[in-house]
Amino acid sequence: MIRVAIANQKGGVGKTTTAINIATAMAATGWKVLLIDLDPQGNASTGIGIGVSARERSSYDLMVDGMSVSDCVQATRIPGLDVIPATVDLSGAEVELVSVENRTDRLRTALAGESGYDICFIDCPPSLGLLTLNALCAADTLLVPLQCEFFALEGLSQLLQTVERVQQRFNSGLGIIGIALTMFDRRNRLTDQVADDVRSCLGNLVFESVIPRNVRLSEAPSHGLPALVYDHTCAGSRAYMALARELITRLPEKRIAA
Repeated sequence: MIRVAIANQKGGVGKTTTAINIATAMAATGWKVLLIDLDPQGNASTGIGIGVSARERSSYDLMVDGMSVSDCVQATRIPGLDVIPATVDLSGAEVELVSVENRTDRLRTALAGESGYDICFIDCPPSLGLLTLNALCAADTLLVPLQCEFFALEGLSQLLQTVERVQQRFNSGLGIIGIALTMFDRRNRLTDQVADDVRSCLGNLVFESVIPRNVRLSEAPSHGLPALVYDHTCAGSRAYMALARELITRLPEKRIAA
């Protein structure tokens, strides 16, 4: 199973929207996909149609109580896509794990071994705390959604420094599969300037596909649906399908036979 962390310590950059829709797009192309909601807010769980009352087991049980993936996973209405949802209990996990041995390896241990999935996406909280650190230690690679605004660039430099430290101390194999530009607005000159700056600094690390500002992307979570299901013809859905196709070309050849 390929493990991809979707992280950015800055909130409001489209991280959860990216996690939901890229997972849906991969499932639509025939991959067996697991989505892990590691954000105590549980937005990815809600956005994929798993209500709070329906979350029998969660990523808290997976990390803190040591339950298995099969114990915590729930099916979604999207064929080929399962989820381990988040509950409010996860907000206390960082405090509870502080005194636990190997506290940075809880998720990596839980995901070790055969799972039956081709790929796992981990939706991280908007911070660089212990939950995100667990995701970075467990992941093979990192996908970074980056909002096209000036302050996002400062956050990106901090995240890259964190990734370097994780590589040195915890997970030498961690890579960055790409930077996904989100909330792209061609009518705004600043958007183009930020995109140009990011591409000039990071080159091919930045995906060619960009995610536009799109009303349908914002509406979809309130219906408990990914945008690709809510309106597969909208500009946002088409962009995420293009991003998924580009992502597939960058993934290592580890996929199990379909």
